[in-house]
Formats: sequence, structure tokens, C-alpha cells
Amino acid sequence: MGYVIYGDLGSGAFSTEAALAEVEADYEFRLVSLKNNEQLEPAFLALNPSGKMPALQLPEGGIVTESAALLVVIADRHPQHRLLGEPGSFASAEALRWIAYMASELYPMVEIVDYPERFAPAGEAADALREKARERIRARFLAIEKAVAGPFLLASGFSAADIYAAMFSRWDIGREWRAANLPKVEALAAAVSQRSRIAPVWARHFKK
Repeated sequence: MGYVIYGDLGSGAFSTEAALAEVEADYEFRLVSLKNNEQLEPAFLALNPSGKMPALQLPEGGIVTESAALLVVIADRHPQHRLLGEPGSFASAEALRWIAYMASELYPMVEIVDYPERFAPAGEAADALREKARERIRARFLAIEKAVAGPFLLASGFSAADIYAAMFSRWDIGREWRAANLPKVEALAAAVSQRSRIAPVWARHFKK
């Protein structure tokens, strides 16, 4: 039995699927529709009581959640692919640093951009909050832009941090703003999307 990913297309499940594809793991993708709020149904809540995706069932049957943790788990279980670089190396520490940065600095703001009414009254207050959250995402992305070694985030080459950064770059920060302000991140995302094992996963999630 292989891995089973529970998630939606274009969601945080992309990073988990891309990592599994990159390490040539056997997996199945089970769609949980955000549009239909299926993540709040009992079947999914039994897997992850927080109602957030993705959830990953391990081949031996355990369930792991939180996309940043899943990247580390996959890298740890498939060490020959060096998704986090050489264990114990500075490159590995840097990859973990950037994954943690994106999980803590970007993900909370993404939730506000997508669902501002969870944090403020619907209408002007929610709209203003969404824009403030989007501004914060953009500011945090500028820090990533400065750090990109090219073509990937780390000078040591491709890592799971690139999968994560590419995924976040496809979300709601504004295509025109992204093109004008994040040329290195755009090149990084293109490089990730063109990796032979990730390319079909990228096409399914982001259509291009």
C-alpha cells in the first residue's frame, strides 16, 4: 500500500503531491472539495480535526497533517532523494529555515486573504483586512526574492523549500505585482514546474 493524500487541487496538497512525485513514491490523491466544504464533513474531520488540508495517510496507516511537516516527513522517509539536502548540512538547515518561514509568515496571511470574514465583519472591514494581509504576504515574499540563489532558493540546488515557495507564489498576491516584483521567484516556480516528475502534478493543480 502506498501513501494517500487527502486534499484539493490548487491547495496546500500540491506541495505534498509534488514531493511524493519527486521521490517517485507510490501514492493516491483523494479529492476533498474546498468549494463544497468537504473538509468540514465528518469523514475528513476524522482524519484531521482542524479541518485543514492536506492530510497524508502513510503506507503503514498513520495520518500526518500540516504541509510543512509533510515535506519533512517525506524527505526523511526518502533520504536518497535529498529533498532537504545532505542531512546535518548547512543547506539542510537553510531549507528547513525557509519552510518554517513560509509556514509561519505566509500561511496565516493566506487564510485571512481567502476568508477575511473569519476575522472581521463582512463588508468594508473584511475587505480592508484582506488587503492588509495581502500586503504582508507581498512583503514577506520580497524577503524570499532577495534570498533566491537562482534558479532555486538555495545555492546548493533544488530542495523541498522550492516546492513550497512555488506553491505559495501561485496564490492570491496579484499576477501583475508578482511579475513586476518577483522575477527570481517566478523563475524558481518555472524551474519547479518543469522538473520531469513534478510537471504533471503542477499541470493538474495550476493548469500551466
